[in-house]
Amino acid sequence: MNKAPRRPPSAAATPSGAGKVRIIGGRWRGTRLSVPDVAGLRPTSDRVRETLFNWLMPVLPGSRVLDLFAGSGALGLEALSRGAASAVLVERDPVLAAALRELAAKLSGGEAANVVQADASGWLDSQAPGGFDLAFVDPPFAAGLWDAVLPRVAQVLRPDGWLYVEAPHEADFALPSDWRLHRDGRTREVSYALYRRQP
Repeated sequence: MNKAPRRPPSAAATPSGAGKVRIIGGRWRGTRLSVPDVAGLRPTSDRVRETLFNWLMPVLPGSRVLDLFAGSGALGLEALSRGAASAVLVERDPVLAAALRELAAKLSGGEAANVVQADASGWLDSQAPGGFDLAFVDPPFAAGLWDAVLPRVAQVLRPDGWLYVEAPHEADFALPSDWRLHRDGRTREVSYALYRRQP
């Protein structure tokens, strides 16, 4: 099992935000995404997304993407902007889900984004195996959902799929043993890693 080290929880790891983030590459570059002041909503920073999507550049064209805790939509919409064929954005909060649907309807080609208002765990249980090439897992940090969802996410990914996980430094979670770390990084606030399953 791949384990992340445990350290004492940090209150600074779970800020809420209000304002805007932007899509930083591809056909929708510069599009601003609203970030409501919702507890636990913490969009992936521009710096981290730039690094992540540089790693994913060879993978994205034509891929089927799952953004499991979509929030502002920054990860799923960035993937579509950069060439993914489709993206399912799962968001439990009805206000955030409605905002994502409204935004997707305004984007040229936004029909490639399927916004689902649902609890992530329950939604995963209803999915067929192997439906996605790439999944983003960046849940609200305070909820500690990594162990609850990561095995189920692995089931909906294809045998050689890719998995991105973002977490606070003190997070402690395990991945199935057939997943291998591809690249990782850290900022002052978060650790982030891209994994690939070995078929």
